[in-house]
Formats: sequence, structure tokens, C-alpha cells
Amino acid sequence: MTAIAAIDMALWDIKGKAFRTPVYNLLGGKSRDAVLVYGHANGRDVEETGDEVAKYISLGYKAIRAQAGIPGLPSTYGVAKDKMYYEPAEKGLPAENSWSTEKYLLHIPKLFESLRVKFGDEIHLLHDVHHRLTPIEAARLGKSLEPYHLFWLEDAVTAELQEGFRIVRQHTTTPLALGEVFNSIWDAHILITEQLIDYIRMTIVHSGGITHLKKVVSLAGLYHVRTGCHGATDLSPVSMAAALHFDMAINNFGIQEYMIHTKETDEVFPHAYSFKDGFLYPGDGPGFGVDYDESLAARFPYQRAYLPVNRKEDGTMFNW
Repeated sequence: MTAIAAIDMALWDIKGKAFRTPVYNLLGGKSRDAVLVYGHANGRDVEETGDEVAKYISLGYKAIRAQAGIPGLPSTYGVAKDKMYYEPAEKGLPAENSWSTEKYLLHIPKLFESLRVKFGDEIHLLHDVHHRLTPIEAARLGKSLEPYHLFWLEDAVTAELQEGFRIVRQHTTTPLALGEVFNSIWDAHILITEQLIDYIRMTIVHSGGITHLKKVVSLAGLYHVRTGCHGATDLSPVSMAAALHFDMAINNFGIQEYMIHTKETDEVFPHAYSFKDGFLYPGDGPGFGVDYDESLAARFPYQRAYLPVNRKEDGTMFNW
């Protein structure tokens, strides 16, 4: 589906450039003026995460994903050394993170209690579980986070068993987001038609391109499910621009993940989109509004990197 997406995206981009118009015009035109985005704040503890949230607020963000280290665990997914350009893949052999479900469930409500006390109720706060809970554990977490009214709780449970989300839904009103690892409409069919999630997070470049994702989003709209497309730094500015044009056109848009690329990446992929006051603006360049500097790209040869692996405290391999 990623290979199909690459071709599909290229064809949309070529058509837009041939007609000298942005892709969102090919999709029916703008449904909004800009795209609400969220950034990633993470820290080794609650205090450091709070400092990072403050940094994003100072940059104009209105929605922020918050992650924090867990007391008693030497390392935790989502906590990075390089805050603004966070990418979990690292050079060398895969790093190992540690996990304890109980320590996590006890700590995360304290994080969001602290953030609400410090920043008030108006800022949108999000959190990523990274597929590490069972349905009843996710239900417990969602219920404990209800006083802090999260924008969403992301990837609370692995979704191979879509029906498992019925348990989560029965026990909490915290909005649920899922789908960055999906690649077809069937991965989300039950989740959408039974209204077991609130946001579908599928990525254009992993989901057959704009053409297939349009089908998913049309189905989702019938069931009051909005979008929250994946936008990690391992997705290039081409993929980000494609997502923005898609976001601009669809009716049931929710929010867009936006992880800032490095200066070098932006120079290799000069683009029309821009950030201001918590929103991304796709620009009015033809196609996706992105170019590619091949000669500059040649100065940055590929370097292999691995995502981390994860183990429980007793050594059991676990969802990373």
C-alpha cells in the first residue's frame, strides 16, 4: 500500500502542476483556511515535560502531545534527547526501553493533573500510549484522565482485534485515536462503523495514497469520526504537504500531527507550506507545493537506523 501510495501521490502532484493549481482544488477546494496541528512535548519527568509544553505554547501551538518518563523505569518511549526534532529511530543496534504497565497507569494521570494546574483548560492536550495496554487497562487509564479532558488518547490498545475497543468505549468518555499503523479501510472498518474511536490516524503515504484514504474518510464521516493523520519526522515534507492538502479539502478533519523537520531536510525539500499560531497553511503552489533538490540530497547519504525494542521489567519482549 505504501508503494501504491507513492504512485498515487505522484499522480495527484503531477496533475496539480499540469493545471497549475494546488491539489486541494482538485479535491473540491478548501473546507477551511488553515490546518490545526499539534506538536510533541516530552521530558524525563513531569517538571521537564511541563517546561517543554511551555516552549510549544510560546511558539504558538494550541495543541500539544505530552509524554513523560515513568519513575522507576530507566527509559521510556516518547522521551527524546533532541526535543524539537524528535525521531525514535537511532543509529546502531536497536536501543532497549523498559516497561511497567502499573507504574505507567499510576503516573500518567499525575502528569496531566500537573499540566492542567500549570496551563489551565484552554490548551489541547494529547497523549500516546503506543499500543501497550489491554482493553480493560486502557479503560482504566481513559477513566482516570477524564478530569483533564484530553483532546485524545492515542493508540491505547493494539487494534488487530478491533472488537477489543468495545470494552474501552464502555468505560470512558476520553476521546480515542487510532490508526497510524493501518493501511486499508478494513483495518478500521469495525472501529468506525461501531463508533469505537473518535479520530482515525491513517497516513496518506502508508494507506494507498489520497485516493484510498478518501474512501476511509468518507466512511468515517458517516459515523462522526474525524481525522488526525500521522505526521512523524520519518515522513518527508512531500508526505506532510500531501496530508495538508487532503486536510484542507475534507469535511471531517480533526487535527494534523506536525513534527518539525530539521533545517537540512527543509532545504532538500523546499516547500510552500508554513506554520503560524498553531496552524499550518499549505500555500498556493501548484501540486503539493514541494520541490526536491537532488544535488543537495546527494550530500546526505542514507544511514541505517533502528526503532527501539521494549521489554517488561522481567525481560519479556513487549510492544515497543
